[in-house]
Amino acid sequence: MPHSDSPYLAEGPHVGIRHFTYEDGAEFTARVRESKELHHPWLFPPDSAGAYTAYAGRLIEDPSKAGFLVCEKREEGAVAGFVNINNIVEGGFQCGALGYGAFAHAAGRGLMREGLDLVVGYAFRAMRLHRLEINVQPGNAASIALARRCGFRLEGFSPKMIFIDGAWRDHERWAITTEMRASGGSSRRRG
Repeated sequence: MPHSDSPYLAEGPHVGIRHFTYEDGAEFTARVRESKELHHPWLFPPDSAGAYTAYAGRLIEDPSKAGFLVCEKREEGAVAGFVNINNIVEGGFQCGALGYGAFAHAAGRGLMREGLDLVVGYAFRAMRLHRLEINVQPGNAASIALARRCGFRLEGFSPKMIFIDGAWRDHERWAITTEMRASGGSSRRRG
């Protein structure tokens, strides 16, 4: 848990999570440009000031979305990646869909695993969500491994689900619930 003077909503040994701000634009877009090869063909985060402002604005102002930056504690808050909760539905559903990406300098260091786990915990506690879903293209082995390490289970396959990079792409559906996380099952395994 964060200290009272911490800039983070939640923190672990190596990273903390905090909400996006408009002021993060320069660092975020520079990291995106450095990470184009890592991200292609899976995701296309904003790489210009104008695109970032629009993107961050949706995450900051739209109540059906929440955006989190995963920041390295030892690097004075350097942004290592991001996790967004989209399509948040309250009421009887209490669910959201996750999207995430690591930046090249942080890839393969376990920072996104820790960050995603912090976002899941925050979503279940502070946001009172019950279920989180991840839709991932079957060929994205790194993203599938991350979902699995954070305790998500494979629930199904959706052909031609999301339009990405000029085509409708198949996706696997992964999910976790508060009960799965509380049971300690696969969400507590270190992979």
